[in-house]
Amino acid sequence: MVDAISTNDAAGRIGAGTTSLFNNFETFLSLLTAQLRNQDPLSPVDSNEFTGQLTQMAGVEQQLLTNDLLTSLLAAQQGTGLTTAATYIGKDATAVWSATRIEDGEASWSYELAGDAAEVTLQVVDGRGNVVWSGDGPGKTDGVHDFTWNGQTTGGGQVADGGVYTLKVVAKDGSGGAVDNQVLIRGQISGVELYDGEPYLTIGNSILPLSSVIALQQANDAATTPTDPTDDESLLASVASAFNPLKYLS
Repeated sequence: MVDAISTNDAAGRIGAGTTSLFNNFETFLSLLTAQLRNQDPLSPVDSNEFTGQLTQMAGVEQQLLTNDLLTSLLAAQQGTGLTTAATYIGKDATAVWSATRIEDGEASWSYELAGDAAEVTLQVVDGRGNVVWSGDGPGKTDGVHDFTWNGQTTGGGQVADGGVYTLKVVAKDGSGGAVDNQVLIRGQISGVELYDGEPYLTIGNSILPLSSVIALQQANDAATTPTDPTDDESLLASVASAFNPLKYLS
């Protein structure tokens, strides 16, 4: 299996390769100069051999130039990625992501089940991996369900605003078998940022990579869109469900 690498990783590898080539190039020039300076006047270097050495030197120079061009292309790609991500601002999105920040005493997630479950247990986990709250999920049927945590711990305490928490879902069917599921972040994209060469989106209280987005929808404008009995969140959930690969794995 081929592992994907980030833009920064690629740039780092190109930089390391360029340094190695440059060092070899300098060594090659030193050896060639020493060879010419110390050659036997009565038995000079064979012209064909000398031409071959010059050709090798030209090849190294070409590789150094190619590496410089690749580095420039990667730098340009970073800017393009941010520009492309900026076009998503204002759209409603669904992303497979489980981390969000608690603000005003609330943190919200969605979760999707690949099939009907007899039992759904939700766990809110802090940054150190501790389960601070556990309880029954609000929905057990196939599809997307919303969950809002009020910041209260299982012990009755209240966590402070600003902390980042993740949601874990444990779902089982009637025979005790696991039901495939995924945690989602849903909402309108309000901003984009670039981290390590990868564009990240701001959705509500979450910052998540663009690669985690599985559904996009043009946000409805209440001032210009006629009243529609279809609930917008239900429609977005349907779109996310339609493209959910879990349905085809269960």
